[in-house]
Amino acid sequence: QVQLVESGGGLVQAGGSLRLSCAASGRGFSTYHMGWFRQAPGKEREFISQISERGTLTYYADSVKGRFTISRNSGKNMVYLQMNNLKAEDTGLYYCAASQRLGGRAAEEYNFWGQGAQVTVSS
Repeated sequence: QVQLVESGGGLVQAGGSLRLSCAASGRGFSTYHMGWFRQAPGKEREFISQISERGTLTYYADSVKGRFTISRNSGKNMVYLQMNNLKAEDTGLYYCAASQRLGGRAAEEYNFWGQGAQVTVSS
């Protein structure tokens, strides 16, 4: 069982930056691939990024490639999402999640979820 808590969300102007953090507790964090998803009002939850359990492989949605960077510090049980050059369409509730499927992009492939952190980008 892995518990996840996101932090770092907020309100930012378009073109600005934010860094989301995800603190993990429980057993087996280092054995999970960690992902970030977001959900905008009225829309389905969408895949943003995943980092492998050792941090050697990363995957991104085309919409954020080149602007967002995922990283992890397994010694501290932390995962991060650095978001630069934010756009209004990046607004949403951002979730941290844990999966045993490398490269997983579907929400169903993730076993544990945080409660979400709100990111609002004003244009």
